[in-house]
Amino acid sequence: RLDSTTDRSNLNDVGHVRDMTELLAVLRSEYSHGRLDGYGIYLYGVVLKSLNLNKVAIQMLVHAIRLAPMLWAAYVELASLILEKEKMLSLNFGGHWMRHFFVAHSYIEMYLNDEGLKAYEDLQHAGFRKSVYVTSQMAQAYHNKRDVDRAIEIFQTLQEVDPYRLENMDTYSNLLFVKELKTEMAQLAHKAVSINKYCPETCCVVGNYYSIRSDHQMAIVYFQRALKLNPKYLSAWTLMGHEFMELKNTNAAIQSYRKAVEVNKRDYRAWYGLGQSYEILKMHYYSLYYFKIAHQLRPYDSRMLVALGETYEKLEKFENAIKCYWKACDVGDIEGVAMCKLAGLHEKRGEIEDAVQCYIMYCDDERAATDKQSLYHGFMTLANYYEGKGQFDKASHYAYKCLESDEVFIPQFNTNF
Repeated sequence: RLDSTTDRSNLNDVGHVRDMTELLAVLRSEYSHGRLDGYGIYLYGVVLKSLNLNKVAIQMLVHAIRLAPMLWAAYVELASLILEKEKMLSLNFGGHWMRHFFVAHSYIEMYLNDEGLKAYEDLQHAGFRKSVYVTSQMAQAYHNKRDVDRAIEIFQTLQEVDPYRLENMDTYSNLLFVKELKTEMAQLAHKAVSINKYCPETCCVVGNYYSIRSDHQMAIVYFQRALKLNPKYLSAWTLMGHEFMELKNTNAAIQSYRKAVEVNKRDYRAWYGLGQSYEILKMHYYSLYYFKIAHQLRPYDSRMLVALGETYEKLEKFENAIKCYWKACDVGDIEGVAMCKLAGLHEKRGEIEDAVQCYIMYCDDERAATDKQSLYHGFMTLANYYEGKGQFDKASHYAYKCLESDEVFIPQFNTNF
């Protein structure tokens, strides 16, 4: 029956809230009479969290950890509620060695990946070198850092050590997707199905496999199956949003991204997806709001800054756009497009000298070679500029650059040069 199930899950239906409220009343009474142990208090915290009573939930989960310091589930629930490093480090639940795992896990959740890697390396030196959990978390950190090759290498090692492990295999499939390794994705999907067909991670892996084959409808079917198995499965909500975007079903994409945000407010991909969705709908102030949140979560990710810059540009807030593009260059432009956009904005505003300097830096960047049209526009712009200045050596240098391409390029001359 599950194979044909594709309906959507609802995280916060009326019946669910009513059941949680009734359970909360029972647990509150038991807690006030001192009849709950660490595990019971943990359950109390989970119920509080499900009703968005987060402040009290944090207190209960910390109390549960004090009474049952080996209860890892309590640490995981607590980590999802702590949004700041200082708050996390100030929590007082004793000096048990499990705290080190909690701190490392929290760093990864906050996208403080370098701190997380250092914490897990310390745990490896302390005797957990063979822990597949520690290794998988390090792979997740490299994934967050966009060090795709290193992350894939670690996941391949994990598969050799624990060939039947399905945890984190959805992340591994995401990495294979980015590298467009279709054969490896097919092998991973086949292997996951043979291990456990009805595991959320398996459904996600298969969904990614269909996605890389551009079969977006089947990909959505499998992401929905994953959500039937686990309605709070973050990756499935986010990836399903991406698939709806591919199908140009913007409204469905927005709903998927909103569900992802309900599950985890720190998922920058969902906030970024919401920004892109509203950008398609030409609701630029909405886009700006969501891109700002994504940027707050990933302050050193140039993609968020470029998205902010593009939105400010559409809103004709050019000074803000220029600041965003420059900062994207400063933090390390992942896609190599920020300088080109900055040059284009200066060109549009008639700021010729600034545009020329930006085009020079853009054309000198090897990554610009991936976008031939923009690169040759830069070459032609510089050639026209230097021709107008009477600097014919430089003009011919950039003009001849265009002849290196086999592609037909139709220059769009700017009469300002």
